Amino acid sequence: MTWSILSDSSCDLPSNAFQGSGLHFATVPLKMIVGNTEYVDDDSLNVNIMLAQMKNYKGPSSSACPSPEDWAHEFRHSDCTLAVTMTSALSGTYNSALVARDMVLEELPWKKIHVIDSRSTSGGLVLILRKAAELIAAGLDFDDVAEQTEAYSRGLFLLFALGSYDNLIKAGRMSRVAGILAASLGIRAVASNTPQGEIKVLQKPRGEERAILQIVETMNKLKNMAGQPVVISHCNNPKGAQRLKELIAHVCLTTKITIMQTRGLTSYYTENGGLLVGF
Repeated sequence: MTWSILSDSSCDLPSNAFQGSGLHFATVPLKMIVGNTEYVDDDSLNVNIMLAQMKNYKGPSSSACPSPEDWAHEFRHSDCTLAVTMTSALSGTYNSALVARDMVLEELPWKKIHVIDSRSTSGGLVLILRKAAELIAAGLDFDDVAEQTEAYSRGLFLLFALGSYDNLIKAGRMSRVAGILAASLGIRAVASNTPQGEIKVLQKPRGEERAILQIVETMNKLKNMAGQPVVISHCNNPKGAQRLKELIAHVCLTTKITIMQTRGLTSYYTENGGLLVGF
C-alpha cells in the first residue's frame, strides 16, 4: 500500500519535508491576488515580493482556495491518502477537498481517502502531519491512522500575533481609524483559534515583548507543555521567533521546538513581523 499525506499551503512545511520517509507529501496551493497579480503559493513563490506589492497597493487583496481538481490530482497518487486542511471556518479549502475526495472515490472506489479539518493553520498543520507520518511509520492500518490523527488534532492550539493590520484594513475587516490607532500604540493583539476554528482575540498588549510573554503565559494555561512539541512560524522575524523559543523552553519545560519561516498564505495574513505558535 502506498501512502500520501497532504495539506493545503497554509502549512509552512516545504515540499521536501518528508523526503526519505517513503511517503508522498505535497501541499496543494492557495492563491493570493494583489491588484492584477496572482501569486501561487508553491515553492517558487517569492514571499517578499508579494509582501512588498501588498504594502504598495492601495486597494484590497484576496486569497482563493484550491479547486476540487487541484486536490483530486493529488488524491489519485497513492492507495491511501490523509489530507489536512486549514480551518473550514475561514476558508472553503476543506469543502473543496471533500468534493475532490468524492470525485476520486467514484472513479477509483478502492482508494482510501480521509480529510481532516484542522480548525487551525500554520504550525497546527505541521504537527498533525508529523503525527500522521509517525503513525504510518508504526505500521497502523488506514482507519487507525485516520482516527488517531483526527483525535490528536483536536488537542492542539494555535496562538498568534499579527505583524501589521494593513491587510485587515484594506480587506474591510478592520476600520482604518482603529488600525492606525492600534499601530501607533504598538498594539500586538494576541489571538487564538477556537474549538470551531474561528479567531478569538485574547489580549491586546503593547509591543512585541509583551505579546511574546502573553503567548507563553497562555500556552501554560491551556495545556501541560512539558515535553510537548511546538512549532513557531514567523514572517521575517527570526529574532522574535528565537526569543519566543527561549521563553517557551524556560517556562513550558519543552525543548521540542521547531522554528520555520511562513510560506505565502500565512505571510499574506500575518504580514512582516508576525508570529504563530502551534502546540
